Amino acid sequence: MKVHLKQIPAEGLHFAGEEECPIPGLEAEDVRCVGPLRYDLDLGISEGALWANGSLSQPVELRCVACLEPFTYSIEVHGFTLHTELHGPESVDLTPFFREDILLALPPHPHCDREGGRTCPARAMLDTKTETAEEAKIKAAPDWSALDKLKLKR
Repeated sequence: MKVHLKQIPAEGLHFAGEEECPIPGLEAEDVRCVGPLRYDLDLGISEGALWANGSLSQPVELRCVACLEPFTYSIEVHGFTLHTELHGPESVDLTPFFREDILLALPPHPHCDREGGRTCPARAMLDTKTETAEEAKIKAAPDWSALDKLKLKR
């Protein structure tokens, strides 16, 4: 998204809309945009710099690290903030700044059941696994059992 600086009045300007995906080329990393980037920003110019704050939303398709199934996830950047020095009189491209904040908001280990609307098949299998007698005994032992056996002289 390019912002023409001469269109921004002294009191600032509100921008809201949609742009094409700012993070193309991440298919090798199992990240694919499934919709446009939505933005809601306030912009202004102050002392030779452009400032912006607002929110970004980018729907993407990720691959679950547990079951390896693709799922849709919405990356939300509610506190997008920018302050950059102006180097020319015409326009500033905000796309690299959008890209950086969206990439930072990607979950490092995406799970398809993170939002609660879906049950991950791989995690469901782990939850229903039967415990051995030794595992049940370890779980049943209180955490402080070794300290309970300690005899201190007073």
